[in-house]
Amino acid sequence: MDNFNMLAMILAGGRGSRLFELTNKTAKPAVYFGGKYRIIDFPLSNCANSNINVVGVLTQYEPVQLNAYAGAGQRWGLDTRGSGVYVLPPSEKDGTKFGVYQGTADAIYQNIDFIDEFNPGYVLILSGDHIYKMNYDKMLADHRRNDADLTVAVRPVPWDEAPRFGIMNCDMNNRILEFEEKPKEPKSNLASMGIYIFDWDLLRSILIEDAKNPESSHDFGNDIIPRLLNEKKRLFAYNFNGYWKDVGTIDSLWEANMDLINHNDELDLGDLQWKIYTSDIPSLPQYVSPTGRVEHCYINQGAVIRGFVKNSVLFNNVKIQEGATVVDSVLMPGVVVEEGATVNRAIVADKVIIGKNAVVGSADSEKILLVSEDVKGEN
Repeated sequence: MDNFNMLAMILAGGRGSRLFELTNKTAKPAVYFGGKYRIIDFPLSNCANSNINVVGVLTQYEPVQLNAYAGAGQRWGLDTRGSGVYVLPPSEKDGTKFGVYQGTADAIYQNIDFIDEFNPGYVLILSGDHIYKMNYDKMLADHRRNDADLTVAVRPVPWDEAPRFGIMNCDMNNRILEFEEKPKEPKSNLASMGIYIFDWDLLRSILIEDAKNPESSHDFGNDIIPRLLNEKKRLFAYNFNGYWKDVGTIDSLWEANMDLINHNDELDLGDLQWKIYTSDIPSLPQYVSPTGRVEHCYINQGAVIRGFVKNSVLFNNVKIQEGATVVDSVLMPGVVVEEGATVNRAIVADKVIIGKNAVVGSADSEKILLVSEDVKGEN
């Protein structure tokens, strides 16, 4: 199906405070994932693979690195004539003071002029901080088939996790009858994935009205979706059955990385039919010395392994020195684990040095340790 008439807007301004030091100097969507990727590679690659040619990336918190990265549309094939990735930070408007995006709906409202330039029939709204592969073309086909005003992508979640999400209650035809934002006692476990397709004319008019409401939080979940339901608009759920993870915590980010080296890898980054595109780092090939040993790992180029690594994800230019041990861990670009050191069940931020004979993390710990500063070694 030709998606020329659908434009995508990626909400990528989140601080990601639950990722602590990983997001002190960069926006959450720019956080590293899977040995060579950044989180935002996934929605951008999904757009490219779904033949969506125009993508707006709405940035706000610590945007410099993300702006430079996302603005290079050639990584995803979105730099040809008639296509592009457009970085859209908050900007000063005529007659108004400069202000940050006040909510998810406000972020789209502040960019109405940008969307109007392309005059789309539909607008796809995405989160910039989820790991998944989805064909948005199929979701649009569902939207059209149902003659929907809004389609929300949903997936079942464990019942004990349902209170963390926006929950959809639907009829047998997947028409949304009720929406509950983080309910204490959910009536279903169909959770919103934060992926929406709107008819643009309808959304545009509602955003303009919502912006005038001083009592609104200008949020899709809290304000826009409940309003559409109250007005008896046609809202439908789109059931997604593939891999999807919100990597909003250290534990969930670690779990998503470990999922890649699981024997039942649902994400399948090796799928040539649905590639996830990213930047290619110019570096030497990986090297495993005669003293090095590797078991069941993702290892990127430039890595030098002289110690023992098991069940781990290593980014580019990681160094594991002789006698060092790394197990069940994620080591981001440029990490050095010196002689005799041990790293277990940890995420180590980029360029951190784990000193000689240091011990980081524990196989017995339930929580994943984040290491964001150098760890002194022992002589």
